Amino acid sequence: MDIDRIRAWGAEPATDVYDAQRTILYGLGIGLTPDGPDLDFVYEARLRAFPTLAVTLGAENFLRGERHGELDWSQVLHAAQSVEWHRPLPPTGRVVARSEVEAIVDRGAGRGALIQLARHLSDAQDGQPLATLRFTLFARGDGGGGFSFGSLDMPAELPATSPDDSLALPTRPDLAAIYRLSGDFNPLHIDPDAARRAGFDRPILHGLCSYGIAARALSTMLLDGACERLARLDVRFSAPVLPGDTLVTELWRTGEREARFRVRTRDVTVLDKGLVRWR
Repeated sequence: MDIDRIRAWGAEPATDVYDAQRTILYGLGIGLTPDGPDLDFVYEARLRAFPTLAVTLGAENFLRGERHGELDWSQVLHAAQSVEWHRPLPPTGRVVARSEVEAIVDRGAGRGALIQLARHLSDAQDGQPLATLRFTLFARGDGGGGFSFGSLDMPAELPATSPDDSLALPTRPDLAAIYRLSGDFNPLHIDPDAARRAGFDRPILHGLCSYGIAARALSTMLLDGACERLARLDVRFSAPVLPGDTLVTELWRTGEREARFRVRTRDVTVLDKGLVRWR
């Protein structure tokens, strides 16, 4: 694990431009369709940006860096994700992304390492903040060097009671092939050989695709579809999702504008210890 190169990730601000086609492609990649209220997310004449589009913005330089050798990227998994929205995303725009590595936790020889990064998105025109993203990578093939700094954000356990509500959303068998066009071209999600090398029977769905689907379910259950009211969404990725799975989002209402949640499929919890807040 090349610590110096990892700590330099995102040291230079990056500018990212997204147009209607990119916004629509992202919507299709998280399973939105031209039916009913979803039409606004996939039709340029009345376009709205689904909030979790933020996870793709300012990420291109980082994703291109995956082949630079800092880590064994064939063994890297996305462990956790958080987004805090400071205002709704416009349907098209130009953003400035400033990134930093906040923590590296070496879990010891044979146990991998955790890396927490933050990305701050602002509007390139007026300089106002749009969203703050934090994500944690689990580098299963690295660690053991004894180097750590910073501390990780650790989500709290879910309530021990039964969920207050749930919603099941199916996924298409080809959804990973669509979602990857939003910028994450890791072959783990499309190449059977790459998936087997990583320890999976077949390609798995992107964690951030499942994250967007969970946001869809929560917006339906809590906000009557007014997804622009989302203010924060945290989750831990706990098991892989396969394209074609039906994702069941279960939630607990824990405050006036706060709920906890998890996502399950095939009797397995795949997104865990979730937190959602809204305006």
